[in-house]
Amino acid sequence: MDFEVAIIGGGLAGLSLAIQLSKAGHRVILFEKEQYPFHKVCGEYISMESWDFLESIGLPLTEMQLPRITKLAISDCKGRLLRHTLSPGGFGISRYTLDDRLALIARSCGAELLSGTKVTDITFSSDRHLLKTTAGNFTAKVVCGAWGKRANLDIKLNRPFIESTKQNAQQYIGVKYHVKLDFPLHLIELHNFEDGYCGISPVDNNRLCLCYLTTAQKLQQNNNNIRLLENNLLKKNPVLNRYFSNAEFLYEEPLAISQISFAAKTLVEDHIFMTGDSAGMITPLCGNGMSMALHSSKLLSGVIIEYLGGKLTRSQAEDRYTNLWRKNFNSRLRAGRIFQQLFGKPAVTNLTLKSLSYFPGLTSKLIDLTHGGVF
Repeated sequence: MDFEVAIIGGGLAGLSLAIQLSKAGHRVILFEKEQYPFHKVCGEYISMESWDFLESIGLPLTEMQLPRITKLAISDCKGRLLRHTLSPGGFGISRYTLDDRLALIARSCGAELLSGTKVTDITFSSDRHLLKTTAGNFTAKVVCGAWGKRANLDIKLNRPFIESTKQNAQQYIGVKYHVKLDFPLHLIELHNFEDGYCGISPVDNNRLCLCYLTTAQKLQQNNNNIRLLENNLLKKNPVLNRYFSNAEFLYEEPLAISQISFAAKTLVEDHIFMTGDSAGMITPLCGNGMSMALHSSKLLSGVIIEYLGGKLTRSQAEDRYTNLWRKNFNSRLRAGRIFQQLFGKPAVTNLTLKSLSYFPGLTSKLIDLTHGGVF
C-alpha cells in the first residue's frame, strides 16, 4: 500500500504529527510496535508552553482535571532542599493516558494506525521509501522517524550517535514507577543522589510518577539489580528514603530502559525526517522533553505540508526542517547538557543549590534556558 507519509513510532511526536498531517488532508500511516494503551519510561510532566497546542489538535485538557504544577523543590544528595516557584509551570499526565487519547484522535482524523507492528527495514529509491514491516510492505513519499531514544533502525541507518555512545560512561538508564503517596498536587520535586537524580510529580488518576536516571555503570556495580541500586544509592538521600519507604508502588516491577544517550543526533538520515527523541533528547532534569517532542512535530508538519504541496523540493524541505529545529532547540539541549554536569555530584550539586538559594532570579533564568514560548 502507498501513502504520502509514513511515521515510525507512536509516541508524542509521531501521534501529534499524524494528527496534524491527517487534518491537512494527507494520507498518513503510523507504525507502533506496542499496543495502546501502554506505559512508558517518562517523567510525565509537560510545561505549559504545550497546553494550547494539545488543545488545538483535539485533546480537551481543560475538561480532564489534570494536576497543575506551579512549585519546584530540588534536594542535594543529603536531602537539603531548594524551593522555587515555576512560572508558568506545567501539568502532569501519564503517557498511558496521553498517548492512548492521541491515538484515538489520530484515527478519528483519518490516519491509519498499525499498532503491534515493527518496521524492520527502510530503503529509498526513485523518490519513494519502501518500508518492510511485520504487517507487510508499504511505500511512502515521506518517512518520519519518531521511534524515540534509540531503536534498531538507528543501527541500520548507521547514525553517528550510536558509535559515539558505545562506552558505558556515556550511557544512562531510566526507571519509572507509578506510586501513591501523600504529596501536594501543585508540586514537582527533583532529588539528587550519587550519579543520578529522581523526579516525582502528580499525574492523572490520583497517582504520582516517580522516575529516575542514573548511569549504566552504577547499575552494573549493583549486580544489574534495580532494587539493590535503589537501596545502595537512592535511599542515601533521606527524602528519597522516606518516599521509597512510605509509597504504595502500583507496578509489580518497575519500567526500565537502557542505553539512553544525550549526544547530538542528525535530523535527517537517508531522507528520513527525525522528530521527538529520535532527533535529540534533552536531559530529563530540564522537564521539557515532552514539550520539545510536540513542538518538533509542529515544525515538521509545516515543512511536510509545504513539500507535499509542491512549494519545496525534498532538499529544500530537509534544509528547512534542520534549520528550524536547530533554531528552536539547540540552545536548550546545550543548556541541558551543562546542567546535567551539576547534578548527581554531591559536592557540586550542594554548592550549586546553595548558590541558587541566594539568587531566585537566577534560578528562574536558568529554567527559562531549557524552555520555550507557546507554539
